Amino acid sequence: MKLHANAALSLNQRRRMVCRVIEQRWSLTKAAEAAEVSERTCSKWVGRYRTDGHDGLLDRSSAPRSIPHRTPPERVEVIECLRRLRMSGAEIAECLGMALSTVSAVLTRIGLGKLSRLDPLEPANRYERRAAGELLHVDIKKLGGISVPGHRVTGNRRQRARGKAGWQFVHVCVDDATRLAYVEVLADEKATSAVGFLRRAIAFYSARGITVQSVMTDNGSCYRSVAHGIACRALGIRHLRTRPYRPRTNGKAERFIKTLIAGWNDGAIYASSAQRTAALSGWIDFYNHRRPHGALGHKPPIARLNELNNLAGFYN
Repeated sequence: MKLHANAALSLNQRRRMVCRVIEQRWSLTKAAEAAEVSERTCSKWVGRYRTDGHDGLLDRSSAPRSIPHRTPPERVEVIECLRRLRMSGAEIAECLGMALSTVSAVLTRIGLGKLSRLDPLEPANRYERRAAGELLHVDIKKLGGISVPGHRVTGNRRQRARGKAGWQFVHVCVDDATRLAYVEVLADEKATSAVGFLRRAIAFYSARGITVQSVMTDNGSCYRSVAHGIACRALGIRHLRTRPYRPRTNGKAERFIKTLIAGWNDGAIYASSAQRTAALSGWIDFYNHRRPHGALGHKPPIARLNELNNLAGFYN
C-alpha cells in the first residue's frame, strides 16, 4: 500500500486504533490520545472501517471526484484530431477559440505534448558481424580533468575545487563481433589525434590476428577530415559514418563508453588526471579478458575471439 506523504498513521496504527474502539470498547478520545492524533481523525478511520471494512483503512485518492470546468471529452477528441494533423498548440487554441494553457494541458494529458510523439517508433536495428575485424566502432568521450582532489576524496561538497584541469578525450574502439576494446586518453580530438589512434588500434587488433575491414564513426569533424580519409585508404579499410542525429547507429561504442565510465572513471577515486589515466590499461585488460559480457553469453571478449578463431579454423 502506498501511504499519503503526509499520513499521520501507518496501516498497522490505523488498524490498532480502530480495534481499540470497536473490539476493546475504548472511547474515541482515549484511542485518539494513544495514537497521538485528534479525536476527529480517530472517528474518521472508525467510520470508514465500519463502512468498508479493511479496505476503508487504505488511503483514498486525493484527486477531486469531479471537475466542473474540465474540458469535455468531445472537445478533447477534436484537439487530438487537430494535433494528429500536426498543428501546434497555438494553432489549435486559435482554431477552437480556447486558451493556449488549456490546450497544452489537454495535449500533455493525452500524451501528445510533443509533435515527435506522432512519429512512428523507429524499429531497433540490431546486428552483429560474424567475423572479428569486419567492423570496428570508434567514438570519443570528453572527460573533465582532475587538478585537485574533489568531494569524492575530501568528503567536503561545500569546498569547490579550484584550478584549471582542462579536458581529456577518451578515444575508444570496439570490435563488433567480439567486443574486444582498445582505448586511449589523448589531449584533444583533432584529426591528427584521431588518425594516430586509428593506426594504433589497427596495430592492436592485428597483433591478435584480427584483420580490420571497416570502421564506423559519427560525423565529428576529425572523422570528416581529409587526413582521416587518406589514412583509411592507406590502411585499406572502409570508413562508414552514422546517419545524422542517429547516435544509436554506433550503439556498441556508446554502450561500451557507459560501461567504461561506470567501471573505470566512476569505479575508483582518483587524486589527479594522471592517476586516472594510469588505471586505464588495467581496467581494459580486465574488460577484455575477465569481465563477463551479457551480449556474449556472459563470457569475456577474448573468449568470443577464441571461439571465432576456432570456428574459422574448423571451416578452413
